[in-house]
Amino acid sequence: MPRSLATVSLALLTVTLIGWLLHVGRSLLLPFVIALVAWYLINTVALGFKKLPLGPFRLPGWVALPAALLTIFGVSSFVFDLVTANLTELAGDAPLYQTRLEQVFNELMASLQLQDQVELQDLLPSGIVSKLISAGASIITTVAGSASLVFIYVLFLLMEQSTFDRKLMRLFTSKERAEVAFAIRAAVGKSVRHYVNIKTAVSVMTGLLTSALLSFIGLPYAALFGFIAFLLNYIPTIGSLISVIFPSMLALVYFKDLSQFLIIAGGLGLIQFSIGNILEPRLMGTSLNLSGLVIMLSLAFWGTLWGVTGMVLCVPLTVLGLIVCAQFPATRPIAILLSADGEVGEPLALHEHADIAGSTENHPKA
Repeated sequence: MPRSLATVSLALLTVTLIGWLLHVGRSLLLPFVIALVAWYLINTVALGFKKLPLGPFRLPGWVALPAALLTIFGVSSFVFDLVTANLTELAGDAPLYQTRLEQVFNELMASLQLQDQVELQDLLPSGIVSKLISAGASIITTVAGSASLVFIYVLFLLMEQSTFDRKLMRLFTSKERAEVAFAIRAAVGKSVRHYVNIKTAVSVMTGLLTSALLSFIGLPYAALFGFIAFLLNYIPTIGSLISVIFPSMLALVYFKDLSQFLIIAGGLGLIQFSIGNILEPRLMGTSLNLSGLVIMLSLAFWGTLWGVTGMVLCVPLTVLGLIVCAQFPATRPIAILLSADGEVGEPLALHEHADIAGSTENHPKA
């Protein structure tokens, strides 16, 4: 019993220490994490280019990889310029929208005929519209400030990726251990790739439908809100809610009657519900095998550590933890708790006697 208590205490201490280091070192880690995501996207797009049907020919790797890099860079630059222009225009109109919001709120309070009148400042911070725009601008500024560092990281990852397999092979003292490591990496890559591909497809669909609906109704900044819907769709649960609230609030103060507001709020809610609760679960299936409660806890944990970036990455990071924990007897109970149904499969040992628990039986003798 004392030994078990010491083990649990040591595990909790280790987790706490790792969490503290992740939080303290976020300014150093986040650019590298973003670079890893960009590197993954570039390789995924390059693989797609190599599979393009060009008759009997296929694009060679030395052409597909630069083409993918230029594509990602071009799309990122276009989106960044579009969002920056919309935010700048929105910042100029912020005082007008703030005044209109206060007017709408006062009219609502007057219609309710409350004995004790409530002011907008009692419920929301003063200048809430300007503060929200400033928060969005600070995120853009932070991304732009770290863009050069991220680009350097991506270039080094692309230049050294041909050596990754050889380095991983030489990390292990036996062929069996290396094969298990490659099998774990393949399982993680398959699950994350499945999640990212489907999530990106439905996020693009969500952004396009959001922009189309807002443009049809006549609400300004439709492209900006479409991009926000695309980005927030990667954040489980609360992302969809926020992407409906922002344009609905603007519609409330932009239009003079409530009909457009109700159409936008209802239409965006219908889009989010249809894609998030009907289409996406059918496409995703049960491949992730993550508990809904675990996803919410992971969202809170990574959001506290790394902010919006952590919220976007919480599901892939949790999938990574589940698959790795499922391979070792000591951490297998953790994988079972993280899973949705308790079924985490058998360890990915490729040989009957492969030692993946850390013993020294297969180590070569000196």
